[in-house]
Amino acid sequence: MANFVDTFDSFETTIIEQDEYNYLDWNQDPVKQIQQRVVIVLCLVLMVATSLALLAVPKNIGTGSAGTQETIMSQSNTEIQTTQESQITVAQVAGVNAIAPLFTPEIQHWKSEIAQWSAEHNLDPNAVATIMQIESCGDPQAVSVAGARGLFQVMPFHFTGSENMLDPDTNAFRGLNFLNEQLRYTGGDMLLSFAGYNGGYAASGGDYANWPNETQRYYQWAKGIYADAQAGASRSDTLEAWLDAGGRPGCQRAASRLGI
Repeated sequence: MANFVDTFDSFETTIIEQDEYNYLDWNQDPVKQIQQRVVIVLCLVLMVATSLALLAVPKNIGTGSAGTQETIMSQSNTEIQTTQESQITVAQVAGVNAIAPLFTPEIQHWKSEIAQWSAEHNLDPNAVATIMQIESCGDPQAVSVAGARGLFQVMPFHFTGSENMLDPDTNAFRGLNFLNEQLRYTGGDMLLSFAGYNGGYAASGGDYANWPNETQRYYQWAKGIYADAQAGASRSDTLEAWLDAGGRPGCQRAASRLGI
């Protein structure tokens, strides 16, 4: 700003000196007088505009890319921290205690894979284990009367034509994608998503009283088993009730196929 004042004073002195030497002689042609005045005013306006533009330049412009990099790094660190807090990472779930001890041996057989699949899909491994427990009891060759297949009993229309529906990784990929769809649809409500996994969007978006009996039973089994698993229990009365209600033969078939 000081530079602008000095420049303005210098210009003003020049004008005064010019006036003393009759550069603005009022006796000369009036048109020329007006032209001289217009030139002076335009010069002053230009100087003021230039000075204001210089003052408006951010002080850190000289930092160049350093300032930009600091901003980007700060934003990236915040995003990474948020992602790490919201996701279940491989490091958190890859240990031997990735799933609760209450699940049957057939499900424990898959605990390493459950840890990996859960991390890849940002899911609670106990939720994944709960679905596998009820759907197939860990039998990778399981096929239902309705045509659902594999560990997560995924219907054929979820697969592409070239996919092996019984391949554990492929089956998990399609099944857990569908679970995530249900979670998005229900706003993250895992219990409603369990119902939706069995009964589709009509269940996850509808009223319990209107669900088919199968979906109501599925919901109650999953709700109880998952609650016990989240508590880290070594035994679940709900799981035992599910086994007694018809789940045990399926687990026996799974154990035979898995050689355990």
